[in-house]
Amino acid sequence: MLEGVEEVISGYSGGITANPTYREVTYGDTGHFEVVEIIYDKEKISYKELLKNFWLNIDPFDAYGQFCDKGYSYRSVAFYENNYQKDLIDKDIKRLEKKFKKKVVTYVKKFEIFYKAEDKHQDYYQVYLENYLKYKKACKRERILDIIWGS
Repeated sequence: MLEGVEEVISGYSGGITANPTYREVTYGDTGHFEVVEIIYDKEKISYKELLKNFWLNIDPFDAYGQFCDKGYSYRSVAFYENNYQKDLIDKDIKRLEKKFKKKVVTYVKKFEIFYKAEDKHQDYYQVYLENYLKYKKACKRERILDIIWGS
């Protein structure tokens, strides 16, 4: 975990349905994305640093989802709470599009509300480590990220 990040909580945001379930988000029409809420110490890490780490862990050019996970709820999204954060996201997108000569398809949305995911979705990579490692390998997550961002 990054220094200054105190907690990462799996959940849903960006849609219209109150208190959605995983099934509703994945198979329904809630408008939500699968996201994480990051609780962090602003004295130790900035939003700008979190955003930098965000880009390095996604494929901002995949309009259909991320790695093996496809569908609306799996598309990448960057949330902002104020104009400063929105400006940082917009500047990063312009920089990435110029660097890669590709359109960034990551959504940019104003943060409104976060719904915590069911307990079995919390800390999945730790609780179900073997399954997570198989998923990561089968979906070529590290390989794709390395192709995009380099080692």
